[in-house]
Amino acid sequence: MTADNALSPALNDVIDRALAEQRIVGTVVLVSRDGEIVYSRAAGLADREAGAPMAAEAVFRLASVTKAITAATALALADRGVLALDAPVSQWLPDFRPSLPDGSTPDITIAQLLTHTSGLSYGFLQPADGPYLSAGVSDGLADPDLPMEEQLRRLAGVPLFFPPGAAWLYSLSLDVLGAAIERAAGKPLPDVVAELILRPLGMAASGFYVEEAGQLVTPYLDGAPPRRMADPDVLPFMDLSGIRYSPSRALRPASFPSGGAGMVGSAADVLRFLEVVRAGGGDVLSPASAQAMLTNQIGDIPVVTHGPGWGFSFAGAVLKDPAEAASPLRAGTVMWGGVYGHAWQIIPDRGTTLVSLSNTGVEGMNGVFPTELGAALAKALA
Repeated sequence: MTADNALSPALNDVIDRALAEQRIVGTVVLVSRDGEIVYSRAAGLADREAGAPMAAEAVFRLASVTKAITAATALALADRGVLALDAPVSQWLPDFRPSLPDGSTPDITIAQLLTHTSGLSYGFLQPADGPYLSAGVSDGLADPDLPMEEQLRRLAGVPLFFPPGAAWLYSLSLDVLGAAIERAAGKPLPDVVAELILRPLGMAASGFYVEEAGQLVTPYLDGAPPRRMADPDVLPFMDLSGIRYSPSRALRPASFPSGGAGMVGSAADVLRFLEVVRAGGGDVLSPASAQAMLTNQIGDIPVVTHGPGWGFSFAGAVLKDPAEAASPLRAGTVMWGGVYGHAWQIIPDRGTTLVSLSNTGVEGMNGVFPTELGAALAKALA
């Protein structure tokens, strides 16, 4: 590792203050520039009650960091002619035909699943008596032992929120995509992801399940100080139904492999994956597919989670116009995170990738901590 003498003090300050103010319990932060790690730090505690320090090789429940890996798996299959991005998902999941409120059943394409323009949603974005919770639809973070067939049946029974392609809404699209990947490849999603992404890239710490809870960092939820996550648990989210967690889900292979939220992995593995995407796909993706993960794919459709000035690629939100977005980040920055407390960024024009995994949700995803990390990095790259 070559240290960046300008970047290190700024990132250290952000991390030190987040820990001192008890906004997070522990974190691993990595920054790579032009393929070389220029910043690496494990800080805080992996388990506060046990006094266990955070380690660089710590393995986390990745939540929605999973999405980019599932997307890359789908694109790798498309590169091989196994999936077609413009094909309807019903080609592989013939029984998955959710309707609109008027009773019509429009096709949802693979590309619309990749970009969250499918018309699907998430339960945590609905009120407690919303349609997904009423139907028992899982967000892929809880509900251990729920099989995919039942998840798809429940989800298909709820009307779409809009015609596919008409709008953007964060959703269970990547879970449905994971099921389509299984059918197209003829094997379980964890096996396909391992074959096409994890093993070629040497992501040995990553997968969908572990045998023992001690293999993973202990999760915490926002509080003053953060509270240890129960199983199950619910974190209030705006005035909606709340984010539902079951940490034990990662230990129970009977739980459907959530392509949107189900993986575990280390910061080093996530960085390795994102760097391959940034650098053009390496041996796992075609250059065109890698580029599609870095560029806006939805035109001028608003990305409601981020607001004006943002688009969405096949991997995450893309900053189109920093001025319109009132963002300190660089134009072209691609970013996403995960509700267990994670955030990542790729800054293509500076050859730079940031990975921040924490054990505190949701502060580590969209709180002060990742906001300040991103701003400090953007300032150092200016």
